[in-house]
Amino acid sequence: MLLIKNGRVLDPKSQVDKVCDILIDGQKIVKIAEQLDSKDCEVIDATGLVVAPGLVDVHVHFREPGQTHKEDIHTGALSAAAGGFTSVVMMANTNPTISTVETLQEVLVSAQKEAIHIYSVATVTHQFDGKSITDFAALKKAGAVALSDDGIPLTNAAVVRAAMQEAKKQDMLISLHEEDPDLNGILGLNEGIAAKYFHVCGATGLAEYSMIARDAMIAYETGAKVHIQHLSKAESVKVVAFAQGLGAKVSAEVAPQHFSRTEDLLLTKGANAKMNPPLRTESDRLAVIEGLKSGVISVIATDHAPHHADEKAVLDITQAPSGMTGLETSLSLGLTYLVEEGHLSLMDLLEKMTLNPARLYGLDAGYLAEDGPADLVLFDPQAQRLVGETFASKSSNSPFVGDLLKGEVLLTIASGNIVYQKV
Repeated sequence: MLLIKNGRVLDPKSQVDKVCDILIDGQKIVKIAEQLDSKDCEVIDATGLVVAPGLVDVHVHFREPGQTHKEDIHTGALSAAAGGFTSVVMMANTNPTISTVETLQEVLVSAQKEAIHIYSVATVTHQFDGKSITDFAALKKAGAVALSDDGIPLTNAAVVRAAMQEAKKQDMLISLHEEDPDLNGILGLNEGIAAKYFHVCGATGLAEYSMIARDAMIAYETGAKVHIQHLSKAESVKVVAFAQGLGAKVSAEVAPQHFSRTEDLLLTKGANAKMNPPLRTESDRLAVIEGLKSGVISVIATDHAPHHADEKAVLDITQAPSGMTGLETSLSLGLTYLVEEGHLSLMDLLEKMTLNPARLYGLDAGYLAEDGPADLVLFDPQAQRLVGETFASKSSNSPFVGDLLKGEVLLTIASGNIVYQKV
């Protein structure tokens, strides 16, 4: 048995916030109380540390199959554990895409070998063709936890409506990447900085919030459960709030990079700060923080998108792939830019990184309770952390390398086993 003693236990589900002990036997928590007997136990002294549910990330790219030079499921799992995550949901933009039961099963077999809990979505349309809807029922039966063509926006409104109707019938969530390609220029560069410094047409805000408006209204009409991925614009927050006010089953997430920094980061960090949607303006950054505070945005998800260093190191930034690694900096960014600056309480931050994403995707995760899963993270919320160039991920394409951030993960436990321990 494993006994965690004297930690500050925070659980968003029960709203418990007190110093106590947690006893783990096998894959379950068996007791949460003060001053538990340590006889016959392996003891971890958590004095001065926060003990919270293992973090849950519902938006990661582990690149397997087909792009394993960037990341694979094993290194992705190591990266997740190092960041305090015990449950993650993989996106389906692999090669081939996760459009068939056979590919889904192949991915899940690989995922089951890892020490953390790894789930996967399946695509909405076959091989991202934007036209032919996949077999939702069969994919759900095979283990898909949701549906998404993430990375490739669904431009055909009739296809979106048909997909939502079928998803409602199957009681499945659809997650959407909202950037209308007909209203965009060069992806990954916000329109203002793209014009001023790179002399190109960049990614417009209109491309994001107009597509969100369309799909939110289709969600309202169909009654489908729809999740808007990585909001980045002030107007997008207002559109989601409006749809929620109508009663639409629309939720939203924000990535840590979008509440932490702005488009100016491109000038100092180059291609590592290029992502879809792009980093926006300070007013947009503050607006998504307000969305988190109001509850319009209920989930924080990393959009962990590893790329090989050579792919990012091109001379022309417009030719570099979009995306950044995120699993190993997510909690620190939340502590630094949300908690330390007084926007969210520590409990509120954890709720958006544990309980809310787990509930949205139907995962048994994100809470601490007796007879509940023994998935936990222990971290020091006050530690000063200099982000280094070495990650557990295969890739290091993070614009936060060299930054001094708040908070450090010291121990991650999944299914009762220590899966990460800071040396």
